[in-house]
Amino acid sequence: MPLMDHLRELRNRVVKALLFVALGVVVGFWQFELVWDFLQRPYCALPQSSQLDSDGCNLIYTGIFDAFFLQFKVAIIIGIVLSCPFWLYQLWAFVAPALRGKEKRYTYVFVGAAVPLFLSGAALAYYITEKAMQIMFSFGPDGSVPLITMDNYLSYIIMMLLVFGAAFVLPLIVVLLNFLGVLPHEAIAKWRRMIIFVAFVFAAVATPGGDPITMMALGVPVVLLFELAELIAFLHDRRLPRRDPYAGLGDDEISSIDDEEDETSIAPNR
Repeated sequence: MPLMDHLRELRNRVVKALLFVALGVVVGFWQFELVWDFLQRPYCALPQSSQLDSDGCNLIYTGIFDAFFLQFKVAIIIGIVLSCPFWLYQLWAFVAPALRGKEKRYTYVFVGAAVPLFLSGAALAYYITEKAMQIMFSFGPDGSVPLITMDNYLSYIIMMLLVFGAAFVLPLIVVLLNFLGVLPHEAIAKWRRMIIFVAFVFAAVATPGGDPITMMALGVPVVLLFELAELIAFLHDRRLPRRDPYAGLGDDEISSIDDEEDETSIAPNR
């Protein structure tokens, strides 16, 4: 296709994806209370959340429009999540014509494994948030009352969910690159120590709290997943020489495939 046709196709796909996201945002406004109650449970489980009012969970806001913008942000998040099958399909429909058969098969496997990995990381983040906040609040002096704004807490919990979910998908990208022949196992094994070091540095920098509990809760599972990715890459690369018709041949030897090609080229002349 010419360049302008590609751009028109991309525009149509983006417009369709945004329409589905907009419908999801409408549903997000409708189900705001349900989702917000779910998001604030880790904070509400802490005793510090009820110091201003013993009968409820206290999250404050300081601006006139803060409550509206909070509901709008939550609705957008809900809309993106609910409409993800539709906008992911639009993305796939735009990219798929350029992929080969093997690349399409690997893409199906990648998406099928990426979804449960992302959800597993997000679930771990949701569980560890209460523990991390409890540790951070423990450093407050006696008599102090934490006044956490709704916007600050929403940014914190969403960042935790996204960082943990995305980090759990990174080892899967390593496996995909290995299967496509871009990243061999030798390269992964060579940089193993550096990968482990970078994983913990990433966990320390990317987590919004920066506390050791959150860092270890993210760093250890990511390292274990990278070790699993390396094992899969090792097993995959180990099978490659068996499928290679030129494996084990010297520089001056001829393979059986070359013999077959010569016979095929001579046969019509006979």
